[in-house]
Amino acid sequence: MSVDATTATPPVSAPSAVTPNTTNTSTKTTGIADNFQTFLTLLTTQLKNQNPLDPLDTNQFTQQLVQFAGVEQQLKSNDALASLVKLQTTAQATQALNFVGATAVVDGSKAALANGKASWSLATDKPAAAEVSIVNSTGQTVYSGKYTITAGSNQAFAWDGKGNDGTQWPDGNYTLSITATDAAGQNVAVSTEVQGVIDSADLSKTPPLLSIGGQTFTLDQVKKVVRAGTTG
Repeated sequence: MSVDATTATPPVSAPSAVTPNTTNTSTKTTGIADNFQTFLTLLTTQLKNQNPLDPLDTNQFTQQLVQFAGVEQQLKSNDALASLVKLQTTAQATQALNFVGATAVVDGSKAALANGKASWSLATDKPAAAEVSIVNSTGQTVYSGKYTITAGSNQAFAWDGKGNDGTQWPDGNYTLSITATDAAGQNVAVSTEVQGVIDSADLSKTPPLLSIGGQTFTLDQVKKVVRAGTTG
């Protein structure tokens, strides 16, 4: 880009850059990230107001074009990402609705006592001697005992709702806690799972929440789903 200086009028302090007021600068700077057209306007304004005796350096101009293309690509990527997020949200909602009415298995220590029965599934890597306690929603211990747990997963632990003194506790949510040690007296980790019917799905949350026995879980917390009439 060159200009014949001999044909130019006597130079008058030409501005080397546009100096808008502070309010407009703030607005346009914010707009670059939000509006591709704003960025284009800023670039062309700079070209129009350059000093004809000291035009924009070619390398600088090229860099600005590269930035121009980068902003355009970023805005397109943002639009594509927003579309993908929307599609994923829709897919999660559809999947959550399909789970309603099925029996799900999730990690957890809280299970519902209903009709005199509450159950958990235990898993551990090695045989262990365990001390088990069950507490109600107020934190009161309603049952405790000692058990021997073998190595493996899907070991059923059922409670009939009766306390150590034979009292029948009412239906509700109860929490199981286990402290286990091996033959050498070392602590052994025991994981617990609970299962229950998914009675509703809250699609107003992101991700959707599944309700199981009065508790809520996200889709990624569901480890297994068993349909009625099938075996798990």
